[in-house]
Amino acid sequence: MNKKIGMYASIINVCAVIAFAFCMLIGNDFGSYLVCMFIAFSFVPMICTFTFYSSFEKKVAGNIAMVFAGMYAVFILFVYFAQVTTVRLDNLNEQAIQILSYPKFGLFFSYDLLGYGLMAISTFFTGLAVEVKTKPDKWLKWLLLIHGVFAIVCFILPIIGLFRTGMEGAEWIGTAVLVFWCVYFTPVSILSFLHFKNQ
Repeated sequence: MNKKIGMYASIINVCAVIAFAFCMLIGNDFGSYLVCMFIAFSFVPMICTFTFYSSFEKKVAGNIAMVFAGMYAVFILFVYFAQVTTVRLDNLNEQAIQILSYPKFGLFFSYDLLGYGLMAISTFFTGLAVEVKTKPDKWLKWLLLIHGVFAIVCFILPIIGLFRTGMEGAEWIGTAVLVFWCVYFTPVSILSFLHFKNQ
């Protein structure tokens, strides 16, 4: 059962990441927000499975990874559920739109970056916890650890105000960065599936 949960979570995760990239490239905001929730839904059990299979000496790193995965999921679901419900369906005034709408680079955009920063911390500690038995496991470990660097960027960008309302080219830059992230994270999900399959 534990092995299957990890494998299924990895499959859902890679499908959601690819669908996210596709929706962004075709400009389907609703689809992007919806599939991002499935990235969160699948990421948490994926990280929990890594912790389950980690050795006793690495359980602390694995437990830290699980806690940060849960925190990530809360922020991400909070942001994207608001986009597919309140922002899409209600007649909000301009001030509310400025705060709640993701494309406006307001509060919820900053929360989104915070969420992905928490995800990066989770992957870093998962990289410390993962049991390396094969060459693909070695690649997986390094991809997870390096992904942790994104945490620094995700915390700094909102603080320095890099993305602001009315910024020229911000939408194109944001899409390019997120597509790059999808390209980076797809092999993480695939290698995670192989890691669980070999348990």
